[in-house]
Amino acid sequence: MNNRELLRIQRQIGYSFVDPALLGQALSHRSVGSAHNERLEFLGDSVLGFVVSSLLFRFYPRAPEADLTLMRAQLVKRESLARVAQRIELGDALRFSTAVASSGVQRRSSVLADGLEAVIGAVFLDGGSPAAEKVVQHLFEGELQSLDAQSLKDAKTTLQEALQAEGRPLPAYSIVATHGLEHARVYEVQCTTTDGRVGIGQGRSRRAAEQDAAVQVLRQLQITVETESIVGNKADA
Repeated sequence: MNNRELLRIQRQIGYSFVDPALLGQALSHRSVGSAHNERLEFLGDSVLGFVVSSLLFRFYPRAPEADLTLMRAQLVKRESLARVAQRIELGDALRFSTAVASSGVQRRSSVLADGLEAVIGAVFLDGGSPAAEKVVQHLFEGELQSLDAQSLKDAKTTLQEALQAEGRPLPAYSIVATHGLEHARVYEVQCTTTDGRVGIGQGRSRRAAEQDAAVQVLRQLQITVETESIVGNKADA
């Protein structure tokens, strides 16, 4: 592992490791061998969800549970994590086998998001909850301050209201497939309306996949919803 990159990432996240080997592991894709970052990613996923929930609880003292849930979904979805990872140029520090690196995998949103979670997991192991909270707040400060729960509309609710306004029955949702390992399961859900419209959505929880499927049907109805923010939510099962 390039020591210069290790130092750069530590500066970017605002934390210096007592055990830099943990950061090295967090930056190692499974293609490099057994000392890869998947276990740290698993841990970081849970740590991130907890820390973001705690921060939102303090940042928005008057927000009801439903709004806090929507805001958390916005922050921990894959696209948001990938943007944060891109901002700190995490992809340049990730380590892959030669064959995998040549495919440009370091630019994929999923790989960047997983790498960021692994780094957060490594910080937690190295410095505990206080260090993890400090790093997450540092990395997500802009996103935390710019959230607006009122603009995060629930796609399922929007679709339900649109159908009811036309006197039509509610849509039906069903799981059509699941993919991936248990700790990184992806659900595929179908949303079907009585007039034959079908939307297929994916997400890291059934609820997230249902939201994505509802978004697809809303697009067919030419109804916009500002939140696809729930799509890819990893924290809200």
